[in-house]
Amino acid sequence: MNILDLLVGKPIKTSDERAEQIGPLQGIPIFGLDGLSSAAYGPEAALSLLIPLGLLGVQYIVPVSAAIITLLIIVYFSYRQTIAAYPGGGGSYTVARYNLGAYPSLLAAAALLTDYILTAAVGISAGVGALVSAVPSLLPHTVVICVGILVIITVINLRGVREAGSIFTVPTYLFVGTLLITIGGGLIRTFLSGGHPAPLAPLPPPPAVTQAVTLWLLLKVFSSGCTALTGVEAVSNGVKAFREPGVKNAQRSLTVIIFLLAVLLAGISYLVKVYGIAATDPGQPGYQSLLSMLIAAVFGKGVFYYLTIASILLVLSLSANTAFADFPRLCKAIAQNNYLPHAFAYRGRRLVYTYGILVLAVLTGVLLIAFGGVTDRLIPLYAVGAFLAFTLSQFGMVVHWRKKRGPHWFKSAMVNGLGGTVTGITVMVVLVAKFIDGAWITLLFIPMLIVFFRIVRSHYHAVLVATNACVPVVPANHGRPPIVVVPIDRWSQVSKQALEFASRLSKEIIAIHVEPGEHAELLHEDWERYVERPFRDAGAEPPQFLVLPSPYRFIIVPLVQYVLELSEKHPDRRIVVVIPELVEDRWYEYFLHNQRGRLLEWTLLVKGNQRIFTVSSPYHVSENPPREKVTSQTLAEKG
Repeated sequence: MNILDLLVGKPIKTSDERAEQIGPLQGIPIFGLDGLSSAAYGPEAALSLLIPLGLLGVQYIVPVSAAIITLLIIVYFSYRQTIAAYPGGGGSYTVARYNLGAYPSLLAAAALLTDYILTAAVGISAGVGALVSAVPSLLPHTVVICVGILVIITVINLRGVREAGSIFTVPTYLFVGTLLITIGGGLIRTFLSGGHPAPLAPLPPPPAVTQAVTLWLLLKVFSSGCTALTGVEAVSNGVKAFREPGVKNAQRSLTVIIFLLAVLLAGISYLVKVYGIAATDPGQPGYQSLLSMLIAAVFGKGVFYYLTIASILLVLSLSANTAFADFPRLCKAIAQNNYLPHAFAYRGRRLVYTYGILVLAVLTGVLLIAFGGVTDRLIPLYAVGAFLAFTLSQFGMVVHWRKKRGPHWFKSAMVNGLGGTVTGITVMVVLVAKFIDGAWITLLFIPMLIVFFRIVRSHYHAVLVATNACVPVVPANHGRPPIVVVPIDRWSQVSKQALEFASRLSKEIIAIHVEPGEHAELLHEDWERYVERPFRDAGAEPPQFLVLPSPYRFIIVPLVQYVLELSEKHPDRRIVVVIPELVEDRWYEYFLHNQRGRLLEWTLLVKGNQRIFTVSSPYHVSENPPREKVTSQTLAEKG
């Protein structure tokens, strides 16, 4: 078993694709981790902005959460309809493309890709934040831990959708179960204490009041809390991942995800209020996450506390998996329309879109390193892309129902219209509230992505026009054969094989050696003995032997220049460059030899023309043992 098989598993046949599809229970951890885990950082993101209000700010978390849950329910009904209308997946991008046109669809695509990148970064940073909250001594190692978790998630996703679902199932249900137990325990204690439960573990003292309540502050709190809605679209993007009936299974997963998220948000917000838990400043000594303080207040810091914190850490870190499940699928849909490189549409050895996974991993790593792995620094960039995509999707669905005009179409259009209006207003609130804090970066990045999409599309269109063929093939008329050029470093089995192959292509062969070289003098002697004499004995014209001077010791440059000049000198002839290449036995031996052949081929492809061809002449060491006994004396004579 090689290293690749060990890391990502053995290749899966295309015919086995059905076995990789998932059911509703597996769909919850794969596509719902981001949404469910946002219960851990959404309320905290809102409460962190209320720190200047001291204990008074805690009273506002319930009405803010109620507004967020109302918005969540509206978006839920909208996406149930989107799943049924577009079972092929693609979410907002697909809906906008078919109903609103090219530019709105690119805006949706750019917004979603941006959101997925931030989803991965925020999820991992929040998970590490939970760990640091429980073990403060790990604070200086935040970035290293974040990157390590990112690598693990990347490898898991490269192993395939079904395997990722199996790995994430236990942490997901453990997270939901422990939080529901915490909420249930907190509600019981609240009821038994007459609405004023005493925390079992001491809470940090609330901060002093340094600011008055303003509408602007509440808008900022709402916009930060809206991060809890990100990830809702994930199921609509991945409908094709579900086994039949795909639409029903996807809708079931979405229903469970939204229900659990609403319960968690409501329960956490209420208990935070009754226990009087104020947020602490993230990234500072003494920081404790909101859930850490809540669990300790309800059950104390015993076994259950550390079990719950461990589940939160796992799920928050693994919540990036939602982005890893959807980002590659969205990239595939965009690439199929020629707005991204076609490599994003190719599935790898485990039937996953490998390029999308790797690109997301790199971009997420850059964000984590740049922002120090601190969730509070990433949150201001968050939610703009998600709500912009929500808005375009909902208004696209309104157009869809108007076109279709089936039974109850007006009712469906009203649901999507309400969803589009509410999310549109939310996106403006989020953008204005977070603009100075960092949302301007997202606002700049999304147009840059759209410009990139257009450049890629223009390139593919130009290539299509340039390569389009509407004329029949012209058979060879057996005219003049090509001129064959063979670069030679020294006389060897590799050079011998290349010359033998060249002699089968043409009688006009030019062997080129760049001088000064290590083997120049010996090559002159060997040429007469091993090349010219055998050709004359066979009654054939020997190849021309040409030495190119290179005072600056360049090898590739004079070879390429000569081939280009030869092509200009013979405009009616084709030039074939036969490149001798040594193929090593083992992959690591590749690094022990120079790879000038590959570089020469690449340079000729870039600088050449349609009359210059390159042909590799591979000499496999393992399959070609020496044909004569080589002694130490012979090797010494050859240098």
